[in-house]
Amino acid sequence: MTFPTGSATGGGTAGTVLRIGTRASALAVAQAGTVAERLGAELVTITSEGDRSTASLASLGGTGVFATALREALLAGEVDAVVHSYKDLPTTPTPGLTVAAVPERADARDAVCARDGLTLATLPAGARVGTGSPRRRAQLAALRPDLVLVDLRGNVDTRLGRVGLDDPERGLDAVVLAAAGLARLGRLDAATELLPLETWPTAAAQGALAVETRAGEEHRVEALDHRPSRLAAEAERGVLARLEAGCAAPVGAHAVVRDGALHLSATVYRPDGTDRLTRAATADATDPRGPVDLAERVAAGLLAAGAADLAALGPSA
Repeated sequence: MTFPTGSATGGGTAGTVLRIGTRASALAVAQAGTVAERLGAELVTITSEGDRSTASLASLGGTGVFATALREALLAGEVDAVVHSYKDLPTTPTPGLTVAAVPERADARDAVCARDGLTLATLPAGARVGTGSPRRRAQLAALRPDLVLVDLRGNVDTRLGRVGLDDPERGLDAVVLAAAGLARLGRLDAATELLPLETWPTAAAQGALAVETRAGEEHRVEALDHRPSRLAAEAERGVLARLEAGCAAPVGAHAVVRDGALHLSATVYRPDGTDRLTRAATADATDPRGPVDLAERVAAGLLAAGAADLAALGPSA
């Protein structure tokens, strides 16, 4: 389905049509389109610094660079709501804005996309694997220290296009991407392996969307909210907030609502993959403070066990 689109400098229409702001990438438009379809809204595309730059994600200061332009447009009244990949949002709230809805979460797993149908276990020694994520780099190094890890930026098609490329500089044997992004673009067939969350936890809130509005206007989108998805995403992000880790830190987290309980596990990795710490806990899923208290307990356990000695945590990270 297609949607009318505009730009942040006058693309929205007047009247009652809700204007949904999104990054201009194919993935962002695809995921925001699912929100627009349910709300009968118009998409307004906005370009962020993260989209314009070819620098590594870590050097740009993490994935928060993708959220800033959207939030500025929302605060300026150029759009009525914005759609983020929830994992891309900084854990510090923006005054005047609120996450009004978290739609039902997509697959939170990472996907290996390798040449010739290979998996992480069957890639040859010295294989070149691309990723722009410090967390994935640490996990790959821990599992396969023999791999050559290549820093990678670009949209999904650009990354997939380097797999199997006959070029010693740009060619890769595999890339690791979010399964949710592949599915939203209709490219899940490129995955040769889906990595289990129990042994390969992913970024906090991976696979979840956050629909953000101005404070007081939550009612415009709150019908989209899926409580189990919100609880899980908030618990995972709560660990990052307590660790002051940031969304580009080598931290994996996985939460799920099951049998009336909210279960959370989080792992902090040494960047080179040589060590890691994991802690887990459970809370009552009906407790309004469940995600906050659960994240606090898990993060406190990680810090007490020495997580700050493994990775750069805290305000200067």
